[in-house]
Amino acid sequence: MAGSAPGRGHRPAPVARRLRGAGVQAASVALLLPLLSAGLMGQGGAAAAPRPSAPAAAPGSLMEAFTSAAAAYRVPREVLLGVAYLQSRWDGHGGAPSVSGGYGPMHLTDARTALREAAGPAGAPHRHPGGEEDRRGDDRRPPVVSATGAALPPGLAAGTPPERLRTLERAARLSGIDAGRLRSDPVANVRGGAALLADAQRRLDRPAGGSAADWYGAVALFSGADDTATARAYADDVFSVIRSGAARTTDSGARVVLAADPSAVPAPGRLSGLGLREARAQGTECPRTVSCEWLPAPYQELPGGGYGNHDRSERPRSQKIRYIVVHDTEATWDTTLRLVQNPAYVSWQYSLRASDGHIAQHVPLRDVAWHAGNWFVNAHSIGLEHEGFLTAPDTWYTEAMYRSSARLVRYLARKYDIPLDRQHILGHDNVPGTTAATIRGMHTDPGPYWDWDHYFTLLGKPFRATAGPWARVVTVRPEYARHQPVFTGCARPGEVCAPHGSGAVRLHTAPSPDAPLVRDIGLRPGGEDSTTQVNDTGARASTGQRFAVAERQGAWTAIWYLGQKAWFHNPPEQPTAVGSRGVLIAPRPGPAEVPVYGRAYPEPAAYPEGVPVQPLAPYPYSLPAGQRYVAGDLVRGEYFYAKTFDPSGHRVVRGAELYYEIQFGHRVAFVKASDVRPVH
Repeated sequence: MAGSAPGRGHRPAPVARRLRGAGVQAASVALLLPLLSAGLMGQGGAAAAPRPSAPAAAPGSLMEAFTSAAAAYRVPREVLLGVAYLQSRWDGHGGAPSVSGGYGPMHLTDARTALREAAGPAGAPHRHPGGEEDRRGDDRRPPVVSATGAALPPGLAAGTPPERLRTLERAARLSGIDAGRLRSDPVANVRGGAALLADAQRRLDRPAGGSAADWYGAVALFSGADDTATARAYADDVFSVIRSGAARTTDSGARVVLAADPSAVPAPGRLSGLGLREARAQGTECPRTVSCEWLPAPYQELPGGGYGNHDRSERPRSQKIRYIVVHDTEATWDTTLRLVQNPAYVSWQYSLRASDGHIAQHVPLRDVAWHAGNWFVNAHSIGLEHEGFLTAPDTWYTEAMYRSSARLVRYLARKYDIPLDRQHILGHDNVPGTTAATIRGMHTDPGPYWDWDHYFTLLGKPFRATAGPWARVVTVRPEYARHQPVFTGCARPGEVCAPHGSGAVRLHTAPSPDAPLVRDIGLRPGGEDSTTQVNDTGARASTGQRFAVAERQGAWTAIWYLGQKAWFHNPPEQPTAVGSRGVLIAPRPGPAEVPVYGRAYPEPAAYPEGVPVQPLAPYPYSLPAGQRYVAGDLVRGEYFYAKTFDPSGHRVVRGAELYYEIQFGHRVAFVKASDVRPVH
């Protein structure tokens, strides 16, 4: 969405400084204050069961903590590990809470303390210097009233269920461990989570101990979901982790391993006694393995002859669906739903909730949503908005959301024959501006901290070397956790962001870390250097993107990028790219350079009477002779004419001109097939 807004930092000290970052304190209050007012934060929960005595200060490793807590509460260790993996991937985030108030590897929630730590003057969300661009991405948009001035529908779906906002207090009561330790000590936090799981099993009148399969209902109850579909999706995800196994080094340096247990079979029949509501799934286009409900975006006329907030179509019969665009919302769940249900705002097909991966569908897939800021991409894409802020990945980009999103994308890719690669699964920050005038206003979400490597592993398409180390094509693939480039501006302009794993690789003008960053003349027409600012995509390559190799020197590799040679550090002991295969294109012999475009529109002769010709406006960049770029699809020029509320006036214009999509910079671009030639 508004991906240029730095929501806050990552793992700061003190915590309050992060939560006072632009707009986030206000978001926290908006999410938590109604629950405080309703008295949901301090009381309730089942009576405490008999418990083992609380341990002394947590010696030993995190892995030992899982073993000890599992034995003390007679929870199968694989269940405890699986739940913690889905809650946090076993990270503690330095004791910092999520915006929903969760702490530690078990994400034990204490919204009252999180809100108190966030106290301070509320700031307004930072916006991109260019402002909120026309997300429809067309030359002319039907006039609409101001999104900020329009009345918003009341009584929308709640955000995080109340049960999930007070688990730390219950864990303290059940375990006898001080709440402060549960927040700050990962070992104590694991013990508190084990106490909650044991209590959930007891509340279901199920015996402690036994095999993992006996704990399916307790895991579903632990989720805190208020509907059956979300609880089932959560429990299925935990059991999927248990069956496949997992291993990683956490943010604190602890090595945690969950051995695969193929015998851990889900038992969804045990959900019937949980008393949860049934979400309204009728009308949704989602796989059965996710929790999905229908919350439609409005399609209606507006005063002044405008309409909103999407266009009727008949995809894929009318237009092929080629792309899936990954966004983050830069807003909380409730705000996101209010915006998409505002007829004067823009739209997208799906929203995904951070706390549990729950999905809301808003626009039928046959219709065209206004989400990407590029009308050609809108007409051929599906937009997924993920609740969160790009500068706060630890608190928003949850494992539950990653897994739910990956299941949805796999389903959509199968349905519409969309290849699972980075030429077709785009971030909003990879979508090109339509013309030179719109380049600076394009959004930058989901940002450098979105874990594309993990996401594509969940999609079943991990990025691997497909060619040798001297290949003429490379796929960018840094090791996310270890690769921590410096970024600035997460909390305040110019301030260095907290160190954090990233899938973004920085590009220099020469093979040296002291060399200037490459320039992006579209973002900075005056020729200024790119910066380390977290929203500056001018000198950045991202995990999964493929580029043609221009040169190699020692531990440095150069690629062709935005019409220039761009160098990145690629040492053999910690490579940031691997050898790959791909179709390369280069200018045809003759011209010194060929134009590059932000959209693939038909030639003027293709437009019928009554449909205005859309200009083929080239970018300020060009593709010089001697350079090569990795090509994606070969597409025919096409324009979806939709300027009226009545879809009978819509037209799809197709031309004879063919275009190659290319990985030109951080964003994709298009070149005419008549201007280039494929090369080996």
